[in-house]
Amino acid sequence: MEKPASTRQLKVAREIQKSLAEIIRGRGMAVYGGALVTVSEVRISPDLSVAKVYVSIFPSEKQDAVMGLLEADIKVLRGELGHRMGRQLRIIPELIFVLDTSLDYAAHIDELLKK
Repeated sequence: MEKPASTRQLKVAREIQKSLAEIIRGRGMAVYGGALVTVSEVRISPDLSVAKVYVSIFPSEKQDAVMGLLEADIKVLRGELGHRMGRQLRIIPELIFVLDTSLDYAAHIDELLKK
């Protein structure tokens, strides 16, 4: 069973989520082929060295392409995150992007209910 996150983990995760959302928004939708990319959640390891970044992508047809772009830019994104959070953290965590499919699931349930 996984231990609940500490207060520090939650605070750091929130700050990373906010900063990454601003970085991605600042790059614009054109970089991601016109897709809307939202950082829905960040979970960070207890030693603050690895951050799982959950992103939702709309429209869902562009998910694979956008995930590829995020993976390709992972070093640049981590560098920008370091510039924003360098004073707050000694080590900027490794970023792992995970596709958040909860919106797709909600849309699927909505479609089923309409039938």
